[in-house]
Amino acid sequence: MSHRDAKPSNGRRSQSRPVLDENAAFPAFQPTTRSSLYSRLRCAVRLSLVLVWAFVTCSIQAVLIRLPGRLKIVMPRLFWKGVCRILGIKIRVLGQSAGGVRTARDVREGQRPVVFVANHCSWLDIAVIGSELPVVFVAKGEVGKWPLIGTASRLGRTIFVSRNRRETGRELQDMAARLWDGDDIVLFPEGTSSDGSRVLPFLSSFFAVAKPGRLEQIGLPKAPPVLIQPVSVVYDSLEGLPVGRSRRNVFSWYGDMDLAPHLWSFGQWRSMGASLMLHEPITPDEFLSRKDLSRATYEAVNTGAADLRRGRQKVNAS
Repeated sequence: MSHRDAKPSNGRRSQSRPVLDENAAFPAFQPTTRSSLYSRLRCAVRLSLVLVWAFVTCSIQAVLIRLPGRLKIVMPRLFWKGVCRILGIKIRVLGQSAGGVRTARDVREGQRPVVFVANHCSWLDIAVIGSELPVVFVAKGEVGKWPLIGTASRLGRTIFVSRNRRETGRELQDMAARLWDGDDIVLFPEGTSSDGSRVLPFLSSFFAVAKPGRLEQIGLPKAPPVLIQPVSVVYDSLEGLPVGRSRRNVFSWYGDMDLAPHLWSFGQWRSMGASLMLHEPITPDEFLSRKDLSRATYEAVNTGAADLRRGRQKVNAS
């Protein structure tokens, strides 16, 4: 949920007709006084329901996380499905997941856990991906200190990382341990969130758990062999119409944007749509370096996101 490195757009609404061109403007939403009141009421009800849903599911997860078994992986997925349902987000999926719910024994017998690598433009990415895949997220350390969100993240077994090089070894150990335990994890290697109109270059350091390189030489426990599955996430429908560049700020949370105003604005829209493209898995062993692996993964994610933004892919609703 990083979002500090870019500046937000001015958010003006264009009056152009909707087309599938990603650079075209989205028609402005011009509510009457009556509909504007309904929109605010809709948002208030939604946010209240999310809080109630979070309390119920987090209470259950607080028990499950202390018990053996894989239910503690299933519950976060159920939570995010509920959040998407409450917020009116319909998710469309293209492709098949290479991941699944497995045990530590499965990994030691040769089943490869999966590292999903996705583009990142909003906190919504967590909800969309989390509702479709039984995964553990990797997030910046500050998230763990946020009220409510930090608690929910810890209960969701999020792996927290920092930009402190001295902590790199410990963080990689945490990720390696989760992979050995059978968990699939999600990385956002852009290192920050974007405005949704492009995919930022990937940082090859994020791929250390899949292709450790020099880190193995300093005594870090080796992660099991993994598969990399690129994932493209695009928000392409708003009020039943395609989303152009001028309407991507409805979904994107980046730069110095505050979360509360973004939630209040986003929650007033009636319906939204997101597309999740799962690409063919990549075997890290086939690449000589992390940079090569990072470059190949970026190409898949970037191309898929561009195709989705331009409406070139037909996907089936999940």
